[in-house]
Amino acid sequence: MVIRTHTGTVAGIGAVEVVVEVSITGSGLGLFLVGLPDNAVRESEQRIRSAFENSGYRMTARKCVVNLAPADLRKEGSGFDLPIAVAILAATDQIVAERLKDSFFVGELSLDGAIRGVRGVLPVVAEAQRMGFSRVYVPCENADEAAVVEGIEVLPVATLREVASSLNGEVEIAPAQSTMLQSVEAQPYADDFADVKGQSHAKRALEIAAAGGHNVIMIGPPGSGKTMLARRMPSIMPPMSTEEALETTKIHSVAGKLGAVKGLMCQRPFRAPHHLASPMALIGGGNSPQPGEVSLAHNGVLFLDEMPEFGHSVLEVLRQPMEDKHITISRVRYTVDYPSNFTLVASMNPCPCGYYNHPTKECSCSAAAVHRYVGRISGPLMDRIDLHVEITPVSREELASEQAVESSAAVRERVTRARERQAERFRGTGIYTNTMMTSAMLREFCPLSAEARRLLDMAMERLQLSARAYDRIIKVARTIADLAGEKDISPLHISEAIIYRTLDRESWGR
Repeated sequence: MVIRTHTGTVAGIGAVEVVVEVSITGSGLGLFLVGLPDNAVRESEQRIRSAFENSGYRMTARKCVVNLAPADLRKEGSGFDLPIAVAILAATDQIVAERLKDSFFVGELSLDGAIRGVRGVLPVVAEAQRMGFSRVYVPCENADEAAVVEGIEVLPVATLREVASSLNGEVEIAPAQSTMLQSVEAQPYADDFADVKGQSHAKRALEIAAAGGHNVIMIGPPGSGKTMLARRMPSIMPPMSTEEALETTKIHSVAGKLGAVKGLMCQRPFRAPHHLASPMALIGGGNSPQPGEVSLAHNGVLFLDEMPEFGHSVLEVLRQPMEDKHITISRVRYTVDYPSNFTLVASMNPCPCGYYNHPTKECSCSAAAVHRYVGRISGPLMDRIDLHVEITPVSREELASEQAVESSAAVRERVTRARERQAERFRGTGIYTNTMMTSAMLREFCPLSAEARRLLDMAMERLQLSARAYDRIIKVARTIADLAGEKDISPLHISEAIIYRTLDRESWGR
């Protein structure tokens, strides 16, 4: 007789069902695990044997074959321990097999029979719900994460004996409560724009970036507040929708990065990798592909502090995910696709010494050195950054001022209204923000008056901007008009958008 239990394995940010088949025959000895298991899955035999012994269950002395189907899909991780153990218990008549067909199982066994948490539980539970299973047994550690999936009973369990007792009808396990309706406002951001004195120009640029989903780079000397401003960027972005929160939580669940977060992630992620990060750490990959920083920043902010210090190859791998909003990692046997719809916020010193254009300190760099330093960021990558913002240090008078500073909540209200206008404009197109518009959409949604076009053409000629920069200026101008609540793009909006192309000016570095 063959006993079957059901579990899942992560594929991208989704999951695929895996059926665990156990057959105990009369001839031979030992446990045979087949179905392309990796080392962690093969080692489950020793964990299961020890857990049985310490939980008061017996391991069969006959030949036990465990097949993980589909057999051509590689199985990775320790989450198969629990479904394999349950199937063996049912095959040896130590638990009732009746409820197995409606149940999903995921969890790692410790040697004493306790059940440990695993990564990727959320997409596995979502797959179980999609396939119509009634209940899923998960480690207590993963219960809050799993409970965000509605329409399926999530049963948190701490030990193998607890699972067996539940399947035998001896105990009732209270289902974990859903946190799907958790309020975003209940978790305010620790960093607020109200903490930042001065820098009105930079704050305005970040507001435009948040409203239109534009990438931004801040150029300024050390201590001018670039990092302080960047860390407050998520606090002015619109609250995440349920769909965004669920997708973001899935990515962090697959990567095992949920940390102290319980249930649904309600704050937009902020990722700040070190400049020594490798290209693979940034975009994801590995022998067993995992999401990289660009995917962990999905629906949030990717902050690159001192951008020129990153390796050339590291920066160049950003070009495709910045344009396509997803990253595809290909291997010989399979391809994994991760979303990467992030807002890039970068910072850099204006020159090697850091004091070019400083109001009080003299720069010791030559014009050639300044150009070489800025040139570490390639033209194609710089073209994908819509806003170039020059930042100067805050004066003592501004620091000592007691005047009230606008809070992130007030800025977020304007940003949210601008996003709502964009959602209405792009309804049914699959586009959500101005930065995602195609060239055809620019012609449809961003017509320019003769005066606005003359102003833009003059700037293109004088600043020698690329065609991509031409489109970027129009997109930024469209966002500025949305923030102002205006239907048409005026020359004033074009003029402000041109201001945010600092690094394209002929005079930079001279």
